Amino acid sequence: MADYKETLNLPDTPFPMRGDLPKREPKWVARWQEKQLYRRIREISAGRPKFILHDGPPYANGSLHLGHALNKILKDIIVRSKTLAGFDAPYVPGWDCHGLPIEHKVEVTHGKNLPADKVRELCRAYAAEQIEIQKAGFIRLGVLGEWDNPYLTMNFANEAGEIRALAEIVRKGYVFKGLKPVNWCFDCGSALAEAEVEYADKKSPTIDVAFPVDAADGQKLAAAFGQPALTKPAFAVIWTTTPWTIPANQALNIHPEHDYALVDTGERLLVLAAELLEASLQRYDLQGSVLATVQGKALAGLRFRHPLYDRESPVYLADYVGLDAGTGVVHSAPAHGVDDFNTWLAYGRGNDEILSIVKGDGVYVDDLPFFGGMSIWKANQAVCDKLTEVGCLLSHGNISHSYMHCWRHKTPVIYRATAQWFVGMDKVASQPAQTGHGGEGETLREIALRGVEATEFYPGWGKPRLHNMIANRPDWCISRQRNWGVPIPFFMHRETGELHPRTVELMEEVAKRVEKEGIEAWFKLDAAEPLGAEAEQYEKISDTLDVWFDSGTTHWHVLRGSHNDGHASGPRADLYLEGSDQHRGWFHSSLLTGAAIDGHPPYKALLTHGFTVDQQGRKMSKSLGNTILPEEVTDKMGADILRLWVASTDYSGELAMSKEILARVVEGYRRIRNTLRFLLANISDFDASTAMLPVDNWLEIDRYALALTRALQDGARADYDRYEFHRVVQALQTFCSEDLGGFYLDILKDRLYTTAPQSLARRSAQSALWHITQAFVRLLAPITSFTAEEVWAVLSGDEDDSVMFQQWHELPEQPGEAELLAKWAIVREVRNDVTKALEARREAGEIGAALQAGVEIRCAGDKFAALSALGDDLKFVFICSATTLIESAEESVTATPLAHAKCERCWHVREDVGADPAHPGLCGRCVSNLHGDGEVRTHA
Repeated sequence: MADYKETLNLPDTPFPMRGDLPKREPKWVARWQEKQLYRRIREISAGRPKFILHDGPPYANGSLHLGHALNKILKDIIVRSKTLAGFDAPYVPGWDCHGLPIEHKVEVTHGKNLPADKVRELCRAYAAEQIEIQKAGFIRLGVLGEWDNPYLTMNFANEAGEIRALAEIVRKGYVFKGLKPVNWCFDCGSALAEAEVEYADKKSPTIDVAFPVDAADGQKLAAAFGQPALTKPAFAVIWTTTPWTIPANQALNIHPEHDYALVDTGERLLVLAAELLEASLQRYDLQGSVLATVQGKALAGLRFRHPLYDRESPVYLADYVGLDAGTGVVHSAPAHGVDDFNTWLAYGRGNDEILSIVKGDGVYVDDLPFFGGMSIWKANQAVCDKLTEVGCLLSHGNISHSYMHCWRHKTPVIYRATAQWFVGMDKVASQPAQTGHGGEGETLREIALRGVEATEFYPGWGKPRLHNMIANRPDWCISRQRNWGVPIPFFMHRETGELHPRTVELMEEVAKRVEKEGIEAWFKLDAAEPLGAEAEQYEKISDTLDVWFDSGTTHWHVLRGSHNDGHASGPRADLYLEGSDQHRGWFHSSLLTGAAIDGHPPYKALLTHGFTVDQQGRKMSKSLGNTILPEEVTDKMGADILRLWVASTDYSGELAMSKEILARVVEGYRRIRNTLRFLLANISDFDASTAMLPVDNWLEIDRYALALTRALQDGARADYDRYEFHRVVQALQTFCSEDLGGFYLDILKDRLYTTAPQSLARRSAQSALWHITQAFVRLLAPITSFTAEEVWAVLSGDEDDSVMFQQWHELPEQPGEAELLAKWAIVREVRNDVTKALEARREAGEIGAALQAGVEIRCAGDKFAALSALGDDLKFVFICSATTLIESAEESVTATPLAHAKCERCWHVREDVGADPAHPGLCGRCVSNLHGDGEVRTHA
């Protein structure tokens, strides 16, 4: 038997079957950095339309976790896809550098009570160190960007820019100082932003407390209930889960429309909401009879007495009072509740009247009777004991409920009225927006809500979420009591408490100093320098800005060009992308500062991704042992596997990760890689500049493959534009497994391997494969960036070239693609039936391979027309050695073993094998392909 292997056009490529990604990817990273790939992309993209994805800065603290990787990979996929789509899409990564976590880390490492300037020095050094660690991790993931010149919120220019942004908001009249209840963490010793508060279950005491009616108002209470007089001591009863707030009580709030009952319980009369009466008396283990019922508004203004202190607790009407629990009478401590505070002000009471009895460390002021100097948490029991002593504690229990906690310390947070600086949500700007985009006569809240309506959201549920947060949020407390933060550079008059009349001008002077020396310039500034003789009348405040103000104002300086990257894009980015928690974080603060400064959001669109969980949907944590770190994946499997997981998962919900899930991703990657290897191997001897055939000269199945590729590319490009990357991955994998591996490439092998190297039949196939490869690798490039570059190096033959220097592939046009797709859809449907018939023969042991059989197909109508048009090429489509097509209304597919000899070269079983005595082991078409004019193929 002759060996005809050397006569076949067997595939050949340096592109290996095994990716060996963990070892090879770092070399690609080093090459990209050495050749300044990102900078070259910028040069090639110069002059194109801009697409700006503004980076939401991760916090410069801690090693990278899976959420970091998810976020940065999504951003890289978008930037790469926009670059391939013909945009100039720079990516300037950033870091959030100020704030409590870093200050806390320094305190833990170096101890407390360090000088403030030393704290800032150590914080700056620590943040810089953390940034370098995180940067290396991001680069290893294949994320391209301005890594040599990222933006840092602690860069002097950006610290100065933040002060200038604040000055602009001050200039508009949005900033004010006020005593208001704010989220306060005792461990932080500072106010917290809404985004710094999380909710967790907490066990709290519940108490019902009786407030006696003021002796002077006893008759008024009786009259309100239509009684001639009070025959017994009368009390209004409150229910609360915070006994420690009782010493701060200053009023009782009731709902004007709820019904309230005066109940005789034997020894005393109680005022309770009628709807909650039965449950309340049951808690008190009392029986009672209702003397009368009135609406709450009849009780407005009545005075009750504090049960522990000699002061009044007047009744104020408030719509927020509910009937879901308690007594329907709310104990009001304006210093410790937003609703209480607002009702207090609504009744004309002033800030100066509010009792602030809790210090910043969670301890009562020393002169508070009974409880001075006690921790409020420990005082809960002491308050209950004292109420019992005076006979005013009606019940005492416990409840487990969701309660505010500090996101950093995981400890309970309280509302605490302190003098802080706020951005007023319902203030109207005193001056028009910087860029003239409207807002005149509107409150900041109204401008922001208008901005939400003008923003595109991916996914759409982000819109009502952000809208509701803006619609219902209180004024923004922007001041913090930190060392490590951008200062609020205000000078306040020592007597009046008013800001200096030249505040905005003075802020610019401070900004210039900060631009040269950093925030330290403010803290060491002698007030006499800018104020001169006025210095004695004013004091420098020591507060710093909320860290969300840091990141929330990056659009003011980074996007406008304080970041020296040559890519200033103006005040509005095309896209912000972060996790779903940023609706109350970066998205939120950026919207408010953009609305205040420019009259519109700093972004055109918001993309939100979910959080990573394990396969059971549980949050990843060390205690559960279910964490998977990015470096674990890159070290064992490669960054492209992690990138493929990110892209293949629908990020609009939670993203599940496990070893089993990663194993499936690896299988999907192998399918893609093997497909790429086949493509590259079969065009290795194809020079498109000389061997490319016009589409009109291609075989029909090659033109069909072109139509499939166009449909894939059009769909994938649309999915990239919609940021639906999981659909891109699904389409690419389906194309590999079904359209290519399961159909086209399977059919193509015979023609590629057995026809003459330069034949029209083979060059037609290679022309199609070249275009498929060009399109496919570019569609893949945003996702598996390392593999795409590896493919491109083989495809282009130039290691200095990059797939990222390209744009989406321009496929050749051809008419009639719709008809072509419809025809071949019919052919593929019949092919499935043929495959089943052949498989049945194989399972029965009648044939060993499909080429050992012939197939008879009986059909009519469109099927017969589609199949008969393929002529003798039909057997190649069905991968059998002979086909018989019979027009018949009775459809059937029959496979029959053939008794002819097998060609030693193409393995087809044919009657003409050995017909040429000079080549006894070959069939007629192989003889022609090797020694004659070559077989004629028109369709497949």
